[in-house]
Amino acid sequence: MSFDKIRKIIGCILLVSLMSLGFVKPVKEYIQLPNSLTVFENQQLSMETSLQAGANSGDSEHVFSIKTGAESLQIEGKQSGVGEIVFDLAGIPIKKVNVKVLEDFKIIPGGQSIGVKLNTLGVLVVGHHQIKTAEGKKSPGEIAGVQVGDIIKKINGSTVENMSDVTPFIQDAGKTGKPLDLVISRENKEIETKLVPLKDENERAYRIGLYIRDSAAGIGTMTFYDPNSKKYGALGHVISDMDTKKPIVVQDGQVVRSTVTSIEKGSNGNPGEKLARFSSDRQVIGNITRNSPFGIFGKLNEDMSNGLYDEPMPIALSNEVKEGPAHILTVVDQDKVEEFDVEIVSSTPQKFPAIKGMVIKITDPALLAKSGGIVQGMSGSPIIQNGKVIGAVTHVFVNDPTSGYGVHIEWMLSEAGIDIYHKDAKKAS
Repeated sequence: MSFDKIRKIIGCILLVSLMSLGFVKPVKEYIQLPNSLTVFENQQLSMETSLQAGANSGDSEHVFSIKTGAESLQIEGKQSGVGEIVFDLAGIPIKKVNVKVLEDFKIIPGGQSIGVKLNTLGVLVVGHHQIKTAEGKKSPGEIAGVQVGDIIKKINGSTVENMSDVTPFIQDAGKTGKPLDLVISRENKEIETKLVPLKDENERAYRIGLYIRDSAAGIGTMTFYDPNSKKYGALGHVISDMDTKKPIVVQDGQVVRSTVTSIEKGSNGNPGEKLARFSSDRQVIGNITRNSPFGIFGKLNEDMSNGLYDEPMPIALSNEVKEGPAHILTVVDQDKVEEFDVEIVSSTPQKFPAIKGMVIKITDPALLAKSGGIVQGMSGSPIIQNGKVIGAVTHVFVNDPTSGYGVHIEWMLSEAGIDIYHKDAKKAS
């Protein structure tokens, strides 16, 4: 029988014996330890117990211990190979955990109110309309099979970027009687179709029977930026078209400063909203290159200050986030970033990207009095716990505006093109 099998058998016997002696809670916490961990240098992971992971590249040995507070059970682990920690009890090895140690990474938290303008990749079809023709009411676009949510990318072989690009093609086709050759994008597939413009009897002009849009604008909250690369993340959720409800495929976009003018307070069944305007100078402070389920991303043209935390702060991985007190940074009046109390109700350690990593609850009396809880426009507000940026506010619960979801910061960093796992990662050594 191999040593590993013997070790597991002895470990099981020891753990069962400890549970029979009353050490139920600490043994359960120990068993729940994952088989692999990703930690930052000098990071402390915590459940109800704590796993000390003080790992510096120059050390030859690291000791990892599980302590149970008032109860006397203690399990210690020592590095026994590259990236491997073996936990033992009374000298008998009972569990092996693989550990990857990452170099410490710091970002500057946001909280500022921002204005967002997105330019679509092509023109977005947001609806059909009927044209009064000699043969009755018809929609040429609908006849051609064009659907709401489609993106018109090319007409007669020419790339379409703006709504103004479309009109000349329509009028030329009306005069010649030739159909328009469309290339449209639908759910990541390209489809070709022919559309014949029809003459509107009321307006005496040719129409295609489609409502189209080439841009979208709104407000949100800056989450973070990397002081070295100037890459940033904001909003924490995808921007969707208000008519089609589908994510906007971005060609490019701009971020400008915005000022909060007032707040419509939220109530059960009716989420509130920040009312804001783009700053008068309309100065572009950054671009937008990506619109994803985790927010918008791009690069800033200059540093941004929130007046509270303007020095780089460490981040926490999802397995380091604890239930309990935390803070968010956001604007509820003009341009002033303020810090408000929240509670992390639950947090799920995630090995793969997911948008709903935390449930948070607003507990700050001042913010509750002002907004009623989480409101539209607050999305992207950074969440800070124990001096570390852990994520961002994303969605409000419609029937409970005091609570909502948060996304873990590691997934927003990944979407921003900031790799904290592979290029700079090293195993415990």
